[in-house]
Amino acid sequence: MEQPTGSAAEQPGQETLFDWQDLAPAPAAHSPFRDSPQARRMLDVREVYAEPAALDSPRGRQIMARLRDDVRVIEVDNHWRIPALHGNDGNIDRWVRIKTETLVLGVKHKLTTRPNGRSADWIAPGPSNGCAMSCAYCYVPRRKGFANPITLFTNIEAIVAHVRRHVRAQGPKREPNQCDPQAWVYDIGENGDCSVDALVSDNTADLVAAFRTLPTAKASFATKFVNPDLLALDPRGRTRVRFSVMPPGDARLLDIRTSPVPERIAAAADFLDAGYEVHFNLSPVVLRPGWQRDWADLLTHLDDVLPARVKEQAAAEIIMLTHNEPLHEVNLGWHPRAEELLWQPDLQETKRSQNGALNVRYALEVKRQALTRLHELVAEHAPWLRIRYAF
Repeated sequence: MEQPTGSAAEQPGQETLFDWQDLAPAPAAHSPFRDSPQARRMLDVREVYAEPAALDSPRGRQIMARLRDDVRVIEVDNHWRIPALHGNDGNIDRWVRIKTETLVLGVKHKLTTRPNGRSADWIAPGPSNGCAMSCAYCYVPRRKGFANPITLFTNIEAIVAHVRRHVRAQGPKREPNQCDPQAWVYDIGENGDCSVDALVSDNTADLVAAFRTLPTAKASFATKFVNPDLLALDPRGRTRVRFSVMPPGDARLLDIRTSPVPERIAAAADFLDAGYEVHFNLSPVVLRPGWQRDWADLLTHLDDVLPARVKEQAAAEIIMLTHNEPLHEVNLGWHPRAEELLWQPDLQETKRSQNGALNVRYALEVKRQALTRLHELVAEHAPWLRIRYAF
């Protein structure tokens, strides 16, 4: 098996992606965003690990056709077991570069939809796993070891067909709940970011198109990346985009390689006008000195800049930080400054999550007081923002 090549990891920092001064002029309106300098700074794929069946599929061939001509292809038996990526502690120094330059193509064999009841009614089988962004608190790499680039699943037809069957089997939604008053909500991006996936794959477009024809259901995904190409997908109200926001100071330290928070907020009206339902994730809430002041400032900014049409349909989720000791150890190798905020043993306690993982969360009373205070801040500074649930 070939080992990945490349220089040492770039210095963590949100500005590594969005340093607009050194970019070429914006492309013409007819040119897809995925061909822009900004997109290439996010994903400049130079090596692809791929299962043979994924390479031979129509979606796999389409993805490969969009990549640079000199991309290196390494065939693997299983997208989950790639020794050069997963469990290789030598990759810590290349944490960000691997996300930029490496792509994995696989086939998703186990197609299951499982109940959720918090953000969505159901978690659909995702079209990807992993991400090109490098949020320091992300839970996905906890299972993958020392590298977590995007894995795209090329059997999208099977994924879409499974979701269609599941939606039709539910029939109409009989009672409103916190997910939605009328539609069954399906999270389609649990383990990735659909906006970033769309830079190299039409998987997101295919799922948006499928839900467009399902009158009893909605797709839903959270994102920290503003991809204007999604504005052309014509969701007709059947896809909910949840822009994740936090105080910009926290985001500059923790949301590495994401769109700046003001960019995410500014995109809300464009996405609403393009036919999406637009919600917000207040996520994650990280407790540290000054957190209440900075969240008040963020909520005030939302109130100041969002037009009335966005506010009228908006809702939000509050998600307190969840961390993990193995991820803490990984982060110490590539971004130790983040752990000064994320790893706070005096405030945190161990708790087993629904999926069986042993994680670290704020102690029960600490979390209760923080959630109470955040609800108060929303009521004071953004009273129009309905809180769908807090976790």
